[in-house]
Amino acid sequence: MFKLSNINLLIIFFIIFSFLSCNKKQESKSQKPNIIYIMSDDHTSQAFGIYGSRLAKLNPTPTLDKIANEGLIFDNCFVNNAICIPSRAAIITGQRAQTNGVLDLDGQITPEQQYLPIEMKNLGYQTAIVGKWHLHNEPSAFDFYQVLPGQGKYFDPTFRVRGEKPWTKNTIKTKGHSSDNIMDITLDWLKSKRDPNKPFFLMHHFKAPHDDFENAPRYNNYLKDTFIPEPENLYDNKNNGSVATRGINDSLTRIIGSSVSRRNIVRNQAMNLYIDSTLYRNYRNAQEVKPSELVKYIRNDEEDKNTSIVYQEYLKRYLRCVKGVDDNVKRLMDYLKAEGLLENTIIVYTGDQGFMLGEHDYIDKRWMYDESMRMPFFVRYPKTVKAGTRTDAIINNTDFAPTLIEMAGGNTPNYMQGKSFKTILETGKEPKGWQQATYYRYWMHLAHRHANPAHFGIRTKNHKLIFYYGKYWIDTDNPEINYNNKSWGNNFTRHTPVAWEFYDLKKDPKEMNNAYSNPEYKDIITNLKSQLIKLRKDLNETDIKYPHIQEIINAHWD
Repeated sequence: MFKLSNINLLIIFFIIFSFLSCNKKQESKSQKPNIIYIMSDDHTSQAFGIYGSRLAKLNPTPTLDKIANEGLIFDNCFVNNAICIPSRAAIITGQRAQTNGVLDLDGQITPEQQYLPIEMKNLGYQTAIVGKWHLHNEPSAFDFYQVLPGQGKYFDPTFRVRGEKPWTKNTIKTKGHSSDNIMDITLDWLKSKRDPNKPFFLMHHFKAPHDDFENAPRYNNYLKDTFIPEPENLYDNKNNGSVATRGINDSLTRIIGSSVSRRNIVRNQAMNLYIDSTLYRNYRNAQEVKPSELVKYIRNDEEDKNTSIVYQEYLKRYLRCVKGVDDNVKRLMDYLKAEGLLENTIIVYTGDQGFMLGEHDYIDKRWMYDESMRMPFFVRYPKTVKAGTRTDAIINNTDFAPTLIEMAGGNTPNYMQGKSFKTILETGKEPKGWQQATYYRYWMHLAHRHANPAHFGIRTKNHKLIFYYGKYWIDTDNPEINYNNKSWGNNFTRHTPVAWEFYDLKKDPKEMNNAYSNPEYKDIITNLKSQLIKLRKDLNETDIKYPHIQEIINAHWD
């Protein structure tokens, strides 16, 4: 009988092992990547280590920083409108506001418009969304969903799920903190509900750190004895803004732009901590502020001391919510690693917009200033995205859907206005002909006691031009138009001054000097206005439907 020697056995074993290994490698190479898109509400770029802000030394996001440093970081990612629902609509549709129909917080996205999950399913992906949805209609284009109703609650949140009843009636109640609960649901879906034979596309949306900030109790002592660095412009806003944001002789500063300090008598962070203001009680009772109450805000040592106290508490509450997000993302990364899923999963992290953490003495978002307009954005995928890279290429949130679709092996649909930046992810370089500017539009004039004036503008790598047109997007002077004022919680039915603002972002990155009137920038501003006209036309963002606004634009363009 023929006998194999030990050496021959080893050779045969090696050949078989090599064959199986090659097959496994080929199978792995052809396998589509899983995609996890993580988004936190109002998680601004200042509250990371990787973006080098004044808060970076506090190390607020060690897990997220690690993920970012293992992939590519975008320094110039911008939202098209820094408010929750319009931003989420842009992300899910790849379209601008006047194309997808979502201009403000009343906007809705129908199941037929939920283009991103639809396209991913067409590419063979199992789709799921967990956490904050906030787009009013059922997210039925997803195979699985478990989402908060509206904003949802921080503690013991209820979730809406698919069921036999109308979708708002199919609910599951949970116990605990929302950041923990949302991650629990995601991990449960990954472990027991997904189809292991399909690639998955999962959108994981935290509620945190949305205002009003409520952290899990285990973080109550986090940063307790730490002094949080303060922005210089918290106390002195210098030449930021214009007559549109400040009024003649600063006459509107008491009602425009919700504040950390007690400057804004309608909404300031002190009210959230100490609801003891007579003006605030009057406002809540009468739903108005009398002209006699709009006296100039006087800064002094005592006021600055109070502002600092409020700021410290404001930031600690915010950062405690951020800490809960970061720790929960670690739970996800640990699971993916343990299950062998990490290396074939694209990890995307962002916020739905930026957020003002006391810069310019502002809270909330809505502004076109960078702290509000800039989105944190980074991608980890070792197979095609080189670790330790970053780019200053300009992208915006309408570009997310096209990019994710192309990374999944598809092509950008013609109906999407965004552009895929897949090439940037794979090369780390900005391709020839890539967009050099992004367009921004905030529609909700003086809404929600934050009272930001409506405005639009253009942002390039070096410059920013903003136009405040000072009117509602629907003409309230026209009785034939039903203006939905009540849904905005808006009590200042007034127009505000029209003005331009221009910032040289290389010389003035904190936007402290509105240089619109400086003749040195005349040619640059003229060029930006030309670009702005073209962008508005190309993106279907003109005011042809709103002639009362176009009239103001025509009258004040030059």
